[in-house]
Amino acid sequence: MTTADILLVEDEPAIQELLAFNIAQCGFRAIKAHDGASAFAHINRALPDLILLDWMLPGSSGIELARKLRADQRTRDIPIIMLTARTDERDKILGLESGADDYITKPFSPRELMARIRAVLRRRAPQMSDETVRLEGLELSPTTHRVSANGQHIDLGPTEFRLLHFFMTHVERVYSRAQLLDQVWGDHVFVEERTVDVHIRRLRQALEPSGLDGMVQTVRGSGYRFSKA
Repeated sequence: MTTADILLVEDEPAIQELLAFNIAQCGFRAIKAHDGASAFAHINRALPDLILLDWMLPGSSGIELARKLRADQRTRDIPIIMLTARTDERDKILGLESGADDYITKPFSPRELMARIRAVLRRRAPQMSDETVRLEGLELSPTTHRVSANGQHIDLGPTEFRLLHFFMTHVERVYSRAQLLDQVWGDHVFVEERTVDVHIRRLRQALEPSGLDGMVQTVRGSGYRFSKA
């Protein structure tokens, strides 16, 4: 399974530690920040896969931080779950309109929060899910790290596995080399764009015996697309 990095922006130490513990228990990686400035410092180093954002923060509010994230092209697609003690419906609407994907009120059970995190990741970043993906005879299991085509095992290296997982969860969409580097290798990883071509070639070679290599399509002048056979 690909481990999701969850940025936890919460200024109350006890709540932050409890949330970080539960996040780790679910197999995710918790990155802790106590205010907007420290959150942006983490984000500038590397993009998280999801942000848990407290409404009330010292300095600027979670609402302001969410709006800044949504206004920036680099950060606008990061899933956000807002944490708040506010229960008024108008506050919930304000939180969602600021760009939050979900909204959970305190006090909440850790089980409910983890279910919300998984649901948002499935919706916004399906390659972060541990669910088995099936498509046109291909089957990929993130938990066992196994891939098969029509029941026959396919041997893939770790990068080709991540690449195929991303493609299988984003079918029929065209991605440039730069976008694939960000999504598969990670933001702020400085690798030559042509490296993508090498791994695409390896992935096609691995799929060729099963006749599924044609699913990985080159879109001239744009990048690559994964299309149903």
